Amino acid sequence: MAGILAWFWNERFWLPHNVTWADLKNTDEATFPQAEDLYLACPLAFCIFMIRLVFERFIARPCALGLKIQANGPQKAQPNAIFEKVFTAITKHPDEKRLEGLSKQLDWDVRTIQRWFRQRRNQEKPSTLARFCESMWRFTFYLYIFTYGVRFLKKTTWLWNTRECWYNYPYQPLTVDIHYYYILELSFYLSLLFSQFTDIRRKDFLIMFLHHLATITLITFSYVNNMARVGTLVMCLHDAADVLMEVAKMANYAKCQRLCNLLFVMFAMVFVSSRLGVYPVWILNTTLFESWEIVGPYPSWWVFNLLLILLQFLHSFWSYLIVKIACRAISRGKVGKWNPLHVSKDDRSDIESSSDEDNGPPPAPVQKHYNSTTNGTNKAHGTNGYLSAGAPCPDEH
Repeated sequence: MAGILAWFWNERFWLPHNVTWADLKNTDEATFPQAEDLYLACPLAFCIFMIRLVFERFIARPCALGLKIQANGPQKAQPNAIFEKVFTAITKHPDEKRLEGLSKQLDWDVRTIQRWFRQRRNQEKPSTLARFCESMWRFTFYLYIFTYGVRFLKKTTWLWNTRECWYNYPYQPLTVDIHYYYILELSFYLSLLFSQFTDIRRKDFLIMFLHHLATITLITFSYVNNMARVGTLVMCLHDAADVLMEVAKMANYAKCQRLCNLLFVMFAMVFVSSRLGVYPVWILNTTLFESWEIVGPYPSWWVFNLLLILLQFLHSFWSYLIVKIACRAISRGKVGKWNPLHVSKDDRSDIESSSDEDNGPPPAPVQKHYNSTTNGTNKAHGTNGYLSAGAPCPDEH
């Protein structure tokens, strides 16, 4: 283990030439980032998760109910032991051959069976009320941390002159503001990572898991090798668009259509301009060129910049999706009425439905196997928010 730790913390990888970990030990005159500082983020992440539960229960939920957002969702699937066994043990999306077999076995028509599986899948999705509460929590945190970041950074020299990120690097003292900013951001994303395993699982589970993991890696990486100054710029820049996205979702769930449209347009403008304009011109320019000129490259410098460049590719892809949604809505002539967060079957949505969804339970068919249960009645159940006609589509995140 000692050998593995010595290899992992190799000074020639993490630090510039002629700099050692001993040079960055805390003294009475200056404090520098230490890897063990990040341990604090784990218990703090748990505290943030508990705060989220309290916030959603006693603040977000009353606000949602005040906006007349109901927990009721699509109808609950009629209890059926055979279908439930197929759903839980075999597949949630039966193919045509399996549907025909179930139809013959239970004397149900294929269309009714398809409706049952669709309703059953919807039962595992969060209700509009739950998603509103989640978005309100994220909006509150993003607004707070973005406001804190702006107030902190406007007093720094590196906000106005990014070359200050590299002067006297890595001997840049760690201030209380930077430490608080980093630990809080890291704790929040750790809490999101943990909560994915307790929340109702969505179709984009893996994508969001990797996203949170990459964010945590970047925050940790930049703190350990004391690239914290440029790290604060990156975090603040990304939080700006996230604030607008979450409040746009809240307006969507509350069915405030015009406000949702306006907020989405604002979000799209901020996202595209910050991620495709400010980020490469401001952030990548200083991490690639100004740091090369002032500090020079070393192994962890290459890794850090590679991660930032990969992030730029993700920005480009997400910007393409956002512009695509907006352009398609405009081309359909629905400006003023279109909902950018209610998207069609080839974009992002949260619920499966169909144009033939009825208002009552499927007809009770004659069954050939008496071990199945079919005498239940459907009741309104809090499951979801979006409705899109046609085939199933991916979850929104």
